[in-house]
Amino acid sequence: MVDRGLSVRKNLGVNILLDVYGALLTDRQRVTLELYYGEDLSLGEISQATGITRQGVMNCIHKAEKKLFELETKLGLIRKFREISEHIDVLEGLIFQAGMTNKVALCRIDELLVEIKGKI
Repeated sequence: MVDRGLSVRKNLGVNILLDVYGALLTDRQRVTLELYYGEDLSLGEISQATGITRQGVMNCIHKAEKKLFELETKLGLIRKFREISEHIDVLEGLIFQAGMTNKVALCRIDELLVEIKGKI
């Protein structure tokens, strides 16, 4: 029996990796993953669309996935993004807990948080 939850998480993970590192793949790898994960096409449909064999499509997908996971292991951009997001959430909670004792400072902190969120 296939664990659908695991499959969905893997697909989501590959899509996130593709968004972040897709430009570092070959055109064929990027397009193949976009068709497979983004458009939910089958290996046969991708084979027809790209003119490569089903086996070639499967090999391309596996190599591209491996490269994406290696890039994240080496560069850690998604991990760093998640860590920063968690810190922002903590800051927002602390600001909320602090209440409205200093409205000017709280407004400035809120502006900075919005600015930081806009950059990530």
